[in-house]
Parts: sequence; C-alpha cells; structure tokens
Amino acid sequence: MIETLSERVQRVLRTEVAAALMLDGAELEVLDVSDGIARVRFGGACASCPATILTLMTGLEAELRKHVPEVEYIEATI
Repeated sequence: MIETLSERVQRVLRTEVAAALMLDGAELEVLDVSDGIARVRFGGACASCPATILTLMTGLEAELRKHVPEVEYIEATI
C-alpha cells in the first residue's frame, strides 16, 4: 500500500518526533498536508508558549524535511 503525503507526514512525526514532544508535555496533531505545507496543531503544555512553539517549529521542520522533502514548511495553530 502506498502512503499519501499526509500519511507519511503523520508517520514521521509519530515515529521520529512524538516521543520527544511528549517528554515536554506537548501534543501534536496533523490537520492537513497540501501544496508543500503541513498544517499542525500544538496542544498540551507547549500550546500556550510562543517561544516554545517557535523552537519546536524549527526542529520539526528540519526533521520533517529529512524524511518528507515535499513539505516546504509547517504552519502551526493552537
């Protein structure tokens, strides 16, 4: 079975990133992936801290691009 782009993004975030996020009390939900943009929602402890979100975004984008180069950037919502 061939994974869709959205499924690949979800798998990479779940397997490569989720454990580290959970250590900090953060949650991450993939809302949509289209046109090179992965739209995600932060929840948990990190959802209310703009500095943490920016730090997470930088790390998430770098990790995601390594595994899913079609994604140009992440757009976050709270």
